Amino acid sequence: MTNDEFYMKCAIEEAKKARQLGEVPIGAVIVKDNDIISRAHNLRETLQQPTAHAEHLAIERAAKVIGSWRLEDCTLYVTLEPCVMCAGTVVMSRIPRVVYGAMDPKGGCSGSLMDLLQQPQFNHRAIVEQGVLEEACSNLLRQFFRDLRAKKVKRNTSPYKR
Repeated sequence: MTNDEFYMKCAIEEAKKARQLGEVPIGAVIVKDNDIISRAHNLRETLQQPTAHAEHLAIERAAKVIGSWRLEDCTLYVTLEPCVMCAGTVVMSRIPRVVYGAMDPKGGCSGSLMDLLQQPQFNHRAIVEQGVLEEACSNLLRQFFRDLRAKKVKRNTSPYKR
């Protein structure tokens, strides 16, 4: 197992915590000097905050841990490709490397829809590694949405409709 796979497994464990809360199962960890300094999972529904994405929360926590908004010696591991907000937060926090599992063709801004992390117009760019434990990350999301659709169908077929 590579270091990237080890840390992605840690991000997957965070994603599972999100799933247990009924959140979209996305998890993130931030690593500095081979130590995990921050962990987070999606909390948008729980907190009713649009910015409570796993990456965003992990970045905020890492900044507190090291006492600086500049995360120049860190790597972000996340189970799903960062969205526009999270990719922007990576740029603003100067994280030099991002590793993600599953691509997000509908909202990914780190290679799918666009690549904000490689824009030469910004003063910071990040190296991006995609597809680490992609199948495990994708399956976690696929199963979550499959279960969500099944619950919705079950509710809609109840004989006790209002």
